[in-house]
Amino acid sequence: HLSDSLRAALNEKYISSSTTLFKRTILKPLALWVPIPWPHGFKTRPEMDQAQGGTPPVEFTSDLDELRILYERFCTQEGEFAPHAMFGQMSRAERMRHTYLHFDHHLRQFGV
Repeated sequence: HLSDSLRAALNEKYISSSTTLFKRTILKPLALWVPIPWPHGFKTRPEMDQAQGGTPPVEFTSDLDELRILYERFCTQEGEFAPHAMFGQMSRAERMRHTYLHFDHHLRQFGV
């Protein structure tokens, strides 16, 4: 799931849009800058859901290695990222903040 989100940001994986004016103007700043943990239960896009159209897991070690490579590429990406499925076009600072919070959300979810 995290690898697919990085692929989408790098414009290597299509993720269908679910953006709205509310999500871009109200929810995005709240999600990125209000210092509270993200709630659980938000439905992910089908293309990122491993049970639907997301990349299925193969083997934990190789999946983790791929995530590390994608993360390094994401962090060193020059130019604009692809628009976010929910929040639309984001600045580099917003994308970096979102990725940090997204990773943190799932690491906390699994007690890491």
